[in-house]
Amino acid sequence: MIIRSRKKSDIPSSEITPEPAYIDRRRFLGTSAGIGAAAFLAPGAAAAAPPSGRQDEKLNTWEEITTHNNFYEFGLDKKDPSRNAHALVTKPWTVKVDGLCNKPGDYRLEDFIHPSTIEDRVYRFRCVEAWSMVIPWRGFPLADVINRAEPDPGANYVSFETLWDPEQMPERRWRPVIGWPYREGLRLDEALHPLSLLVTGLYGKTLPNQNGAPLRLIVPWKYGFKSIKSVVRMTFTAEEPPTTWATQSPREYGFYSNVNPDVRHPRWSQATEKRIDGGKLFGYRRIDTVFMNGYADEVAHLYEGMDLKKYF
Repeated sequence: MIIRSRKKSDIPSSEITPEPAYIDRRRFLGTSAGIGAAAFLAPGAAAAAPPSGRQDEKLNTWEEITTHNNFYEFGLDKKDPSRNAHALVTKPWTVKVDGLCNKPGDYRLEDFIHPSTIEDRVYRFRCVEAWSMVIPWRGFPLADVINRAEPDPGANYVSFETLWDPEQMPERRWRPVIGWPYREGLRLDEALHPLSLLVTGLYGKTLPNQNGAPLRLIVPWKYGFKSIKSVVRMTFTAEEPPTTWATQSPREYGFYSNVNPDVRHPRWSQATEKRIDGGKLFGYRRIDTVFMNGYADEVAHLYEGMDLKKYF
């Protein structure tokens, strides 16, 4: 069951939709109740980010969020997705659910989403490349569709797959190396956690193509490459599924990839991050990285007994 919590300082759902309102009114709370890491509110409401000792966090702008992306199917430069993703056709869209579950099927996107309540949540986003943002997503709990699929008792993981259509996605150079389509996965208990979100929008608007339209995943305590874009398939498995970057470079990108400032990437430190800031894509503040991106109070119990010093 999703735990829903409100605080007196939360902004009422009747107030917000326009981008300026999000930017002007967002304040991050220094205390927590219920699950603590976010307030789960009605459509149009603003959710609070988790406490981390930082009281000055603000939302990134629409321009920053939509023009600074990694979506290699549309190019290797950060600006390439915003230049090229207009070619992606997102209607109609089908999501295949298969594997170890009682209710597999090919679902139209509207049927996939419709039984769920759409919520707005503000999450930190931490890229493995050591840059970060604060983003107001719109979506619904991943647990909703997992529970509707009724996984078998033997299902321990869920894997995801991104659309791969070379006619719509101009990036060709990496195809022999990466082996499209892009794949990601979670342990089932991670996927069922209330913070795991399937996203359909941004700033109260429809999700732009370059940000993973029409459906993407957000797992806020993990590095951003775990939050797969433009999802067309979910598969329940007994064994840990192969994922694109863990397969491509296992020394650098593990299956779990929880944000950990104490474990450096082989090519750079993860102790700090560049918070994109100041209304310009080339403006940023250098800040300390927080363990599990600030969500440790909510999710650390999922990894009891595991070596958190290991880059996993």
